[in-house]
This record gives sequence, C-alpha cells and structure tokens, in this order.
Amino acid sequence: MIRRPPRSTQGVSSAASDVYKRQVRESDIEVRVNLSQGNILKQISDQIQDRLPGDDSIPIRFVINASSRDRCKCEVAFLDGFNVFNRPAVESIFGFRKRISENTDKFTAVLVVPTGVGAEIGGHAGDATPVATLMSSICDRLITHPNVLNGSDLIELPENTLYVEGSALSRLLMGTIGLQSVRSNRVLVVIDEHQDQFFVDAAVNAVNAARSSWSLICPMVLKLDPPLHMESRYSASGRVTGDIDGIGGLTQYLEQLRNQYDAVAISSVISVPLSYHIDYFESEGQMLNPWGGVEAMLTHTISALFDTPSAHAPMLENQEISNMETGIVDPRMAAESISLTFMQSVLRGLQRSPKIIVDPDAHTFNGTLTAEDVSCLVIPDNCLGLPTLAALEQNIPVIAVKENKTVMKNDLDQLPWNPGQLHYAENYWEAAGIMACLKGGIDPTSLRRPLKQVLVDTSSNLDNIDRENLRSVPHAADN
Repeated sequence: MIRRPPRSTQGVSSAASDVYKRQVRESDIEVRVNLSQGNILKQISDQIQDRLPGDDSIPIRFVINASSRDRCKCEVAFLDGFNVFNRPAVESIFGFRKRISENTDKFTAVLVVPTGVGAEIGGHAGDATPVATLMSSICDRLITHPNVLNGSDLIELPENTLYVEGSALSRLLMGTIGLQSVRSNRVLVVIDEHQDQFFVDAAVNAVNAARSSWSLICPMVLKLDPPLHMESRYSASGRVTGDIDGIGGLTQYLEQLRNQYDAVAISSVISVPLSYHIDYFESEGQMLNPWGGVEAMLTHTISALFDTPSAHAPMLENQEISNMETGIVDPRMAAESISLTFMQSVLRGLQRSPKIIVDPDAHTFNGTLTAEDVSCLVIPDNCLGLPTLAALEQNIPVIAVKENKTVMKNDLDQLPWNPGQLHYAENYWEAAGIMACLKGGIDPTSLRRPLKQVLVDTSSNLDNIDRENLRSVPHAADN
C-alpha cells in the first residue's frame, strides 16, 4: 500500500501560554538488542531507562517501528515532570511478572490493532469491528481496545467482549494487573472549554443522549479551562504521534474528583493543519489517520497515573471544519465523516470497561482476569511492541495477520519463539480458523498439506540438535 503524505506537514503555531509545560512527548531511541536470545524486555527496558530525558520522566508508551537481529528503532512516549503531580510512584510499563500457568477453563483471546500505524484494517474509525465480532464468535472472551471498536458515533460491542484501554491491555499481558468485569461505570466526561459554545453544547447533548437512550451514568461534565493543548505530527518512521501540553491541570481535577468516577471520557481539540481535514478524506484511505496517535498518548498517561479506564474523542477546531463537505468517502472513513462529536463509541465502550486491579493479592479473586487467562494474541504482521513481547515471554500463542499491513518494519521470525507459538495467517478468515484450532487443541499445521515429517534423532545427539530448526515448526499459513 502506498502511503500518500499530506499536502502540508507544517505544524500549527502553539497558542499555549507560559502555564503550559510540554509534559507528554515522544522520542526516538535506538537500542542494541539480540532478538534471537531471551529476556528481550529487560534488554530494551534497561537501555531506555538509562536514556530518559530527566530524572522525573516516565515512559508511558512504547513501540518498535523497525528492527534487525541486533538493533531496535524504538519510539517512546514520556511523561515529563512527573514529580510535580505529587503522586505515588507508578510501575514502569516494562514491569513484568511471569505467569505460572495457563487457565484453560475458558478460551480468552486478545485482539490488538495498534493506533497510529496506518493499519489497513483498524486504521480508521471502527473498521476493525467486524474482525472483533468474528473473533468473539469463536472464543469465550475477547479482550480488545478502543482503536479496534471506536467508530465515532457507531460501536458494536459483542456481549463477551471487554473494552480495555491500550496500556491496560499491555499491562495485563505483562502480568502486572488484572481485570474485573463491572455492571456499569460512572463515566466522568471532561471536555475542552471551547471558544465556540456550539461544540460545548454538542458534547453535552451527546452525553445527555447517552444518558437517556442507553442509561449512561455520568456524574459530571467537567469543562477544562485552560484546555489541553494536543498537537499531532508524523514521526520519521511514518507513524502518527504528537505532543501534549497542560496535562497537569487535567490530572489535578481528576485527583480531586477521584471518588466520583470509575472511568474517564475526554473530548478535546487536536491541532492539525487545516489541510489535513481535506487531505484525509480525499486520500481514499492512503493517508494515516492524523488524530489517533496523540489520543493514545493521552489515554496511556491517564491510565498509568490513575489505573482507570479512559478513552478520547477529538473535538473539532471550528465550524468551518465541521461544515466541510466531504462527499462520499472511503467506507473505512465514513463513520468519521458523519459525526460531529465522535463521543458515542467512547461513552458506550467505557460504560462497562472492566476495572483495573493493581493489587497482586486480588489477582486470585474469583472473576479477576490475569495473564494466566489469556489463550492467544492476534496482531497485524510486523507489529512489535509490549503486547507482542509480553506474549513471547509468557509463552502465549500469537497469530500474525499478513493482510493487515502497517508502516511498521519488523520480522517476527527473528524472535525466539517456542515451537508452535507463532502462527501466520494471510487474513482474518484464516486467523479465525487458527484460533478455532487452538481452542480445540488442534495443531493448525495438521490441516495443511504437505505435512512435514516429525523430527527423529537419537538421545546421544541431543547436544548437536539445531535449536533454531527445532523452533521452526511449519506456520499455519505456510504452503
């Protein structure tokens, strides 16, 4: 797929006052790592911790955009000035607890489509929902994140599907948190104090519509003044990222209201050049969605600081943009073209987003899902971040879907998988079949032809067996 750049790549001049401090930003860090050996997480985390921009900086988002056998090009989002928040220390995103065993009473799948990487499926607004619906029909439980399901004002949330913010999903796989289902959350809604009352009214109407039509519990709509300043940009690798100023005010109010909510929905303006709004809808899906990356940086920060489900909906800058005629757009973008507030999917998803359980002693409680409950992970091929690395270390089967192309450039075969742990699928149809095999205890390769001979060797030759060859069992999608 050809990625067409936007016509304008100039940033927007910041109108933020001196009270704003750039508190969430992203940096490129290249680390030396031996991907063929184990303990990759520790190799990476040690080097990133040594290269933090300040003593009070903490990493809140991490991705490997390209890798070779001995190097990883990482993009790491940091929260700067953590000490000013006057909060207890938060566990590193690289914190890891090895699972002891796998619970097999139910088959729980995790579906990930990373935000801001230009995924062919799931790179726009809710266009990976059919995938989630398919996967949920096969497994007993599906855990996925807002980027998969949020379709602006549209959302389809299967009954057995958990809507989990991306960083919380990573921490689940890393073994450091549990998830507990809820009947309903109190969703605090935070919106920008927009200069145009039209957008404030639209946001409040969206909340009231949710309250009256599907019983959203909303204790308050909090207008943030001064507002957040979120600015989107494209990284050197082609991913969508950004910078966030003024997050200190938001966290201060969230701390004051801590006992009055269970989840946080945020609607704020994301600054992009005006031409992006035109370029995006005219690109026929070739331009990466310019809003999602910085949204993920914000929600990762909120979840890290408060261990609370969160999601973000962009607020339009002005009525000139809201009144733009998009015409008939690529079907994957249609949900965005018909929405004004983009809030309904966020509110609906957060209504029953599971509670984040941090206390390790509570991980054994009945009904708490942990890494022990995860049966498989489904990702786009070439995607390498915390979910994939956690699955590698936890010996969780991974299904990589080749058809869902992104801008990421990683060869997953370079990682030291256990035999039969990594499966390639040409598309999500095949991925569903592989998942059904895993659920039924069937080796997916036994359904393909030719069927390779079993490895036969003598006990005296065990020390000479090629371990790489031993790991190289046929992938389900291999001919």
